[in-house]
Amino acid sequence: MSKVSIIIPTYNRLSRLKHVLAALESQTVPPTELEVVVVSDGATDGTNEFLSSLQTPLKLKSITQTNGGPASARNNAIANASGELLLFVDDDVVAAPQLVAEHLRIHEQCAEDMVVLGPMLTPQDFPLSPWVNWEQEKLLEQYNSMQEGDWAPSARQFYTGNSSVPRLHVLAAGCFDERFRRAEDVELAYRLSERGLKFAFNPNAIGHHYAERSLQSWMATPYAYGRNDVIFSLAEGRHWLAAVTKREFQGRNALVRWLVNVSVGRRLPKGIAIGALRIVASVGNAIGMKRVTSAAYSGIFNLRYYEGVADELGGRKQFLERYFSSNGEQTRDQDNTAVG
Repeated sequence: MSKVSIIIPTYNRLSRLKHVLAALESQTVPPTELEVVVVSDGATDGTNEFLSSLQTPLKLKSITQTNGGPASARNNAIANASGELLLFVDDDVVAAPQLVAEHLRIHEQCAEDMVVLGPMLTPQDFPLSPWVNWEQEKLLEQYNSMQEGDWAPSARQFYTGNSSVPRLHVLAAGCFDERFRRAEDVELAYRLSERGLKFAFNPNAIGHHYAERSLQSWMATPYAYGRNDVIFSLAEGRHWLAAVTKREFQGRNALVRWLVNVSVGRRLPKGIAIGALRIVASVGNAIGMKRVTSAAYSGIFNLRYYEGVADELGGRKQFLERYFSSNGEQTRDQDNTAVG
């Protein structure tokens, strides 16, 4: 039995997966001590053939399945893992040599069971699209806040690109919920937290995130997060989460709150707002105005997130009642003249 099982779901990222596995071969922990479980989630780019013929010092288990999403792939890997500790690594996160050792160090030092979070840093040798670069900047802000003690790490920072947790707790919690293809990691983390596990951030467990995502894919992500946050908070009874997301909204930039108010649940105003922000982001990026570019992508992300929230709540009216009516702000709702 291995001490640690590294769980990697993969889908059509063969060139990147090769770098991920090569980095695991170069860990300070001997590769012969590492069980690596890779699940090809319906890949069609030669991943299956590569895994079946790969010669590696790692204790590699390669599994193929029809495409079922990351939750399904991780559950399949967990079912085939033997390690006491599960270390989740994404197929675009290249581990620094000490990543595995740093995860193990925190678990071995702690008197109680922990969930350990490692950073996914921006690689210096890989050009990111501007929207992915924005996302990486926001992650870095979270890492800095946790490292400086501004706030404690929690289930909401449990990203399976670089995190670890004792296997017995994942099994006891019921593993990943395969209904969700986004935020399925955070949803599991809520259940782990409810079981009493604590969360620790280790800035030395470094992974480098070689993220590639189209703008359309990037824009779909916050929408799914918004819908899922409503499901997690209301359908699953975590009413504290609804209060947290409302406080977060109230803390957003005034212009963002105004844009959300005007456009949420309205097809034409929403389209105009996002279209205008995309132009601003593109122009800002072209002329090197990083703050303008970042602000525009923040606006797009927020508009998409709160559109997801509104749709899951049932529409514009329900959203305004939840996010505006009780905090003294004028809603400016004009349903009689709304377009779309």
